[in-house]
Parts: sequence; C-alpha cells; structure tokens
Amino acid sequence: MMFNVPQFIDVEDKVAGPLTVKQLFWMMGMGAAILVVSVLFPGPATYIIAVPIVIVFVLLAFYRPNGQPLISYVIQAFFFLFRPKVLMWRRPTAIPSPVAMKRVEKTTPIQARTVTQDEIRRVAKMMDGR
Repeated sequence: MMFNVPQFIDVEDKVAGPLTVKQLFWMMGMGAAILVVSVLFPGPATYIIAVPIVIVFVLLAFYRPNGQPLISYVIQAFFFLFRPKVLMWRRPTAIPSPVAMKRVEKTTPIQARTVTQDEIRRVAKMMDGR
C-alpha cells in the first residue's frame, strides 16, 4: 500500500479528556456565565439562576438531535422566526366581477328524458361494434 488513507475524519479530536474543542468552549462559557451570576446575585438566588444556565449549556455542548449540534437548530429557528416567508405558489382567488354576474342569464332546468329499451339496445350494439 502506497498511501495511508485517513479514517474517521468525521470524528472530532478530544482535547481535554472526553471533551472536544467545541464542548470545552461551551463548558468554559458556562463557567463564565455562572461566575457572572454569582457576582451579581449573591446567596440562594445564584443557585436558582445557575441551574437553568447549566442545563442550557450542557444541552448546547452534548445534545445532538439527528446527528447535528443543537446550536444549528437554534440558529435555524431564529432565522425561521425573523426572516420573511417566501410563498412559492399561491392558489389564485377567482372573484367574479359584478359585470360578469349581470351577464349570466337564468336558464330553465333540463327536463328528464325517458329512455326506451330500443334506444338502449341500439347503443349497446354500437358499443359492441356490430
């Protein structure tokens, strides 16, 4: 074999124990956010505010729905909410104009026609090709 072919190129490298670079940055961001909260809100309020922060950052670091990072879903949801919606096709609304409505004449209802046995036999022979 002349050349080594790289394998597992879609797996990120681990830099700090089991954490990748992105996960490490999310954990550092979580630590910084908790530090800011602990300085701004001393006492038990720190724990009440810190728990949702920890949950959000852990989800952003480790949760991967459908193999994609959660941050990509958050960004796409943001774009969906704030970008204008483009309609590719819209059903045409046909509103009859008053002029067209005036031209319509009332017609008499069609009277029911009685069909005889001879006419049915004649049509059946035509359909059979005789």
